[in-house]
Amino acid sequence: MNLNIYMESLGCSKNLVDAEVMLGILNKHGYKLTTNIANADVIIVNTCGFIESAKQESINKIIEIGSLKEARLKHLIVSGCLAERYHEDLISELPEIDAVVGTGNYDKIIDIINDAFAGKKVVKVGNTGNDYDESLPRVYTTPKHTAYVRISDGCDNHCTYCIIPKLRGKYRSRKMENIVKEVRDLGKKGVKEIILIAQDTTQYGVDIYNKFSLPELLNKLSNIEEIKWIRILYSYPERITDDLIETIANNEKICKYLDMPIQHCSDDILKRMNRRTSKENLINLITKLKKSIPDIILRTTLIVGFPGETEENFEELKSFVEDVKFDRLGVFTYSKEEGTPAAMLPEQIDEKIKITRQENIMKIQQNISLEKNKSKLGKCIEVLIEEKFDDNDEYIGRTKGDSPEIDGLVYVKSKRPLEIGQMVIVEVNQTLEYDLIGEVKDEFSK
Repeated sequence: MNLNIYMESLGCSKNLVDAEVMLGILNKHGYKLTTNIANADVIIVNTCGFIESAKQESINKIIEIGSLKEARLKHLIVSGCLAERYHEDLISELPEIDAVVGTGNYDKIIDIINDAFAGKKVVKVGNTGNDYDESLPRVYTTPKHTAYVRISDGCDNHCTYCIIPKLRGKYRSRKMENIVKEVRDLGKKGVKEIILIAQDTTQYGVDIYNKFSLPELLNKLSNIEEIKWIRILYSYPERITDDLIETIANNEKICKYLDMPIQHCSDDILKRMNRRTSKENLINLITKLKKSIPDIILRTTLIVGFPGETEENFEELKSFVEDVKFDRLGVFTYSKEEGTPAAMLPEQIDEKIKITRQENIMKIQQNISLEKNKSKLGKCIEVLIEEKFDDNDEYIGRTKGDSPEIDGLVYVKSKRPLEIGQMVIVEVNQTLEYDLIGEVKDEFSK
């Protein structure tokens, strides 16, 4: 069909994979994919509905894009988590929307577009427990050297603040051979870094292999010659086993980087969150990780202002952050989400207090990050080049310790031209709070 399709994907990398699959299906069926929104006949907004700020961003984008119907735009389709969660409200309150597609129905995007052109208001939700269809095509929208690889979907953790199990269904691992095939194919296309994602990567394999199978998967992926970096995101601390630690420590291709969202350290708050760990367990795990993998980069996320979080709980969290000194840290204010157990808890915290607590933690982390960066002065680091400044010899890249979009950057000067996707050795000669600045000392390609 001679129609231009534009995709706007919001939210997390897991949501991005859904968007890329939709693009793959559309491309296979002859639709033209455009990156110029002004040329679009159909626009798909793939939304996030995890917390209030993400919901508001999605709604604002829908309204903004809906105004394009005054010009060329024929149909506006809303997909993703917000669509799954609030399909009735969206279709009734935003008349510019022609179709609403939930998280379990993105594979039906062709039928949905056809129905929209037939004059129907389409609502396709449910089916959130479906297994991943390995036959579906995918158009990768990340830089050619990096790709996200989803190893499972859904979640069984049921944290009291989280709506994801209702939006994504139960935990469902992909078969190992299918993941290995995808990564092997990506390697042949020039991808050097793969980023493994799931709602909980450390639970991989339990449902189909009856054991935590992430270490075995990592070892198989590391045998793919073209892949140079393997990064793991969204690892729950209670499932970080000795086997996984040993695998990360002993495998050169696996980034010594662990994204481990702990959310809090107070036993009282962890219990209210239905997190299956304790402060003592967290301290023991972090100690073990640092001892077993001395150069490991630890990233975490925290939630402040959770119902019942006292000043004492918060001071405990501040002390924990100061003592542990995470390399990367993000802080969310608690978002009261309808349909979650935490929304019904007493002692909800005032929004101003939440923001103040968030700012306090980030001030602590800013100083920690700056000190850690200063320790890299004069040292040589491996950097993946991702962008070139116009008309000069400066580039932007990332280290093994930095995940795209969420972590720091390295600003690189080079006396000779570099290729996007090239890996180089950079000597650090200046530091910022979160970023590094340096110059290429000795380049090499992988």
